[in-house]
Amino acid sequence: MLSLLNRARKSMGRVAIVVTTMALAACQPTTATRGGPAVDPSAPIPVALLVPSGSGQASDELLARSLQNAARLAISDLGSIKIDLRVYNTAGQPGQAQAMATKAIDDGAKIILGPVFAQEANAAGVAAASRGVNVLAFSNNPDIAGGNVFILGPTFQNTAVRLASFAVRQGKSRIMIVHDQNQAGQIGRAAIEQGVARAGGSVVAVGSYAFSQNGVVQAAPQIAAAARANNAQALFMTADTAGALPLISQLLADNGMGPAATQFIGLTRWDIPSATLALPGVQGGWFALPDPNLYQQYQSRYQTAFGEAPHPISGLAYDGIAAIGALVKQGKANALTGAALTTGAGFVGVNGIFRLRSDGLNDRGLAVAQIRNNQVVIIDPAPRSFGGAGF
Repeated sequence: MLSLLNRARKSMGRVAIVVTTMALAACQPTTATRGGPAVDPSAPIPVALLVPSGSGQASDELLARSLQNAARLAISDLGSIKIDLRVYNTAGQPGQAQAMATKAIDDGAKIILGPVFAQEANAAGVAAASRGVNVLAFSNNPDIAGGNVFILGPTFQNTAVRLASFAVRQGKSRIMIVHDQNQAGQIGRAAIEQGVARAGGSVVAVGSYAFSQNGVVQAAPQIAAAARANNAQALFMTADTAGALPLISQLLADNGMGPAATQFIGLTRWDIPSATLALPGVQGGWFALPDPNLYQQYQSRYQTAFGEAPHPISGLAYDGIAAIGALVKQGKANALTGAALTTGAGFVGVNGIFRLRSDGLNDRGLAVAQIRNNQVVIIDPAPRSFGGAGF
């Protein structure tokens, strides 16, 4: 138990930095538009890719390279559709992202892919809005979505709907939310509440804990007691593997919770890093993830083509190009307008099916997994169309 406590304490420090970044990144969405520039489907389509190269951070250089590689891999899969990919470096800075977005449009870009970080994406969106150009950002921050900015990153809302719908179908409609007392936890709580309501379930209780080791230790018995008092059939948790999950899952199990009594459900990926799968507290837990078969194929192809593993979010660049290619293939001049981008049928990328919504968010087809004997087992496959499970 001591090692578990130490691991949780160390990892919570890392998450605190991420959460602070989220707080700083909250932005206002751009003015709504359904337009976009006309394109010539028979000619190469100028597409701008904004990457964080130039920041001086090795991690940003790796990410920038991986995004470029993924985009070029997608272009090679488009057959007769030609994409004129032009790469612009933002150094991870909003001011430079805005300047590069303006330059890209001056250079003829018909659509912008990226940037990665929320403040950058918002700045690029503002620059592009006045020029009638849409932005497919790699962010997952819903605060910047809307108008001409569409986010490609997976959202809490999408995950919550998928898992809540599955839980209700499995007869676990009485759900208690357990969340961190920080911004990420509050955003996660709101997403779960909306997801449960949409699925036809009931939030029977809400429990939370201060984002510290002592806070989790003190709150766990009270959360377990509230779950029993309200006959909760599932505990839907916002904790992630780098934060409170190792500790809160174990302490709740120690207090009589767990699959035998109350189903654990995770809003975040419980399989990254893989060492998490060995934690006693998460055994039997459910979480959602992209179609693993499609993503493994992408990893293998990327490794073969570029001699290294892809960055975890690089697939978003592939998805963006795949969507652009699918729309241009229809041969219409309005292929990259907001109305075209939000086609209900959606697209297929390396993470499975996805579609862009008119509010700038996205729906992604996710699989539901369970941790059994330290392994990930898919218990409900990712849908292959938007008429499938979870939709």
